[in-house]
Amino acid sequence: MPQSVLLLLAAAIGLVIGIVATSALRRSESRRAVAPAVRDEVVPEAAAEVLAILSSAYVVLDAAGDVLRASPLAYSYGIVRAAEGDYPRLANAQLMELASDVGRNGGFRDERLTLRRSAQEDTDAVIDVRIGALGEHGALLMADDLTRAVRVEETRRDFVANVSHELKTPVGAITLLAETMEDAAEDPDAVRRFAERMQTETRRLSHLVQEIIELSRVQGGSALTDAEPVEVDEVVEEAVALNRNFALGSKIEVSVGGSSGLRVYGSSAMLITALSNLVSNAIAYSEARTRVGIAVRHEDGMVEISVKDQGIGIAKDQLERVFERFFRVDRARSRATGGSGLGLAIVKHIATDHGGEVTAWSMPGQGSTFTLRLPEMGRTETITVGSRTLEVSANPHGASAPSDRPSGKGS
Repeated sequence: MPQSVLLLLAAAIGLVIGIVATSALRRSESRRAVAPAVRDEVVPEAAAEVLAILSSAYVVLDAAGDVLRASPLAYSYGIVRAAEGDYPRLANAQLMELASDVGRNGGFRDERLTLRRSAQEDTDAVIDVRIGALGEHGALLMADDLTRAVRVEETRRDFVANVSHELKTPVGAITLLAETMEDAAEDPDAVRRFAERMQTETRRLSHLVQEIIELSRVQGGSALTDAEPVEVDEVVEEAVALNRNFALGSKIEVSVGGSSGLRVYGSSAMLITALSNLVSNAIAYSEARTRVGIAVRHEDGMVEISVKDQGIGIAKDQLERVFERFFRVDRARSRATGGSGLGLAIVKHIATDHGGEVTAWSMPGQGSTFTLRLPEMGRTETITVGSRTLEVSANPHGASAPSDRPSGKGS
């Protein structure tokens, strides 16, 4: 909020605060002997109405820096605390110092502070604090929680820095290869080798750009505009097909088992992308002549699609970070397979957008299992009614209803 607006608000309630200034001062002096559990005096109704329209947290202080009134947000932000049997107080030494400075010198102070919300919470909040003098009778403190905005900005900066670094690697390689090809123009074999390497780097660059676009799309909040009933069998089949050549080239067997006929509600294309990323990762981090297994099951109204590999496994401290953007367990292996470090971040966003989640289990040397969990829409069953064959959707809890997808059968 601009300084001028704050000063106008301060002036507006300054007169009514003056009414309680004398009694507040006497109360502050008497508190040294006995501290009552509640206050008898409150900010007058007219001032309270002015304060109530503010979107910011606020604290009204008397001339001694004691709290006359504080909004619920002020307590939530950790600005004010009330110990049992005592009056509310400013909860932070920095706030007390700011209030004292304004009380002595008047004027206006604007600071950004990092505060602990409470003794029970292990997280800090970034609070923008403004304090203005109310004549000689006290001060008005206003505050806004900028924690989320600061974290979003930090994430944006990290993302830009990571993208810049990731783009620089293949672009630099392509530039170097092009210069080398120019010098080797008279050697067809060398030109062919360099051209193949340029194609590899170009594919890596294209893959990275596509995954950045995909991540941006799923983070945009409008990715599920084409939501519809999705057959899980078809998602699994397509995800396996997309990775068939990769699996063959890596000498990895991909097997599929478990329940069939399950359906979820969402975007088929997005779910194929998510599962394909999990399968691709499993193949990339598996040793040759091992197996990647895909298992489908349903339990308690959720569809679970698990992808298990027999690969190198992931240490516990790394497992906690695998869904971070650009995080790689094994950078050398990831670079060799063209991984961007964005695949699992995309999976996490897609799962969340569909009302589900993705979980990970791993043990070094024993492989990893990633499980995509999605709300079940209902299983498809085929029944015969008279001379007609219909498909119905069987609710997991036992009720059945006609499916909105025609069976294509009948007489």
